[in-house]
Amino acid sequence: MKTTPLRLRFALPAFLLATTAWGQATQYKVADAFLLGGPGRWDYITADAMNGRLYVTRTTHVQVVDTKTGKLVADIPGQTSNHGVAVAPDAGRGFISDDSGALFIFDLKSFAVLGKVPVPEDADGVLYDPATKKILTVCGEAGKLAMFDPNVNLNADGGKRVETIDLGGKPESFVVDRKGKAYVNLEDKDQVAAVDLLGKKVIARWDVKPGGVPVGLSIDPEGTRLFVGCRKPAKMIVLSTADGKVLGDLPIGRGCDACAFDDGRAFASCGDGTVTVVNAPKEGPITLSQTIKTAPGARTMTVDPSTHTLYLPTADFGEKSGDKRPPVKEGTFKVVVVKAG
Repeated sequence: MKTTPLRLRFALPAFLLATTAWGQATQYKVADAFLLGGPGRWDYITADAMNGRLYVTRTTHVQVVDTKTGKLVADIPGQTSNHGVAVAPDAGRGFISDDSGALFIFDLKSFAVLGKVPVPEDADGVLYDPATKKILTVCGEAGKLAMFDPNVNLNADGGKRVETIDLGGKPESFVVDRKGKAYVNLEDKDQVAAVDLLGKKVIARWDVKPGGVPVGLSIDPEGTRLFVGCRKPAKMIVLSTADGKVLGDLPIGRGCDACAFDDGRAFASCGDGTVTVVNAPKEGPITLSQTIKTAPGARTMTVDPSTHTLYLPTADFGEKSGDKRPPVKEGTFKVVVVKAG
């Protein structure tokens, strides 16, 4: 299913254009949508650029998608209420975080489930940190960050080597600087916690004011700036990793659930069906660049840095009843594909 955007017939003002290193104006647009169907809600989506795959969490199973064809190549079953997937290429393993207090481990070639490692309850965001060579996951209800060796011998020691760091708040998304530090959104504290992974302790806490309820988070390649997607109010707050100083304050859409950084730009995906693009060069002002119309419910996102492509999972919905989430129409689950051009 392809979407052709309306082509504008007039010149856009400079602040609406994202500029590449070659001085060319770049606009992003919805280029395609992978119709996958299948049961379940969704949370994080992960791009494995090395192997051309997407991992899409669907509550009780994970769909594996070929990014070239948009087709399913595998479906990993057996979870209770999953949230995210991390890939540890050197170990040849993938890891699925689950509310049940476990990380499911699967083989990256066969997609077979190898076992699971126990972690504190409500395991949410998960990633592989190449600096420490550890799998990290944040556990919301427990208020902890857990870390362990992705090569863990399940037969010998199971989860005995899982180490935890008390965060002092309820974590949401998090990032690493690839130098031994992690930065974690504390949703209930309106803060970002800076964590020394080697010292296994929180070393700083920074307020996200004038933002609040920080959910999405990304970091630039140099590890010097954090891009925090807040819900109340709906803002992207840019923080310095040196001292937590606020470097930027920009409006975004409603219901942000993820942020990403790629090619000098920060992105905030929001449940209202928009992605805000922020121009964030190494030097110079941080400015609004573009608002992309995606689809309602497309609140999470991943970016493939090898192709500069964004992927956002969502579906079509029925009528909402009271405070409950609107029902998902059967067979409509899809991944929206956004490209520059």
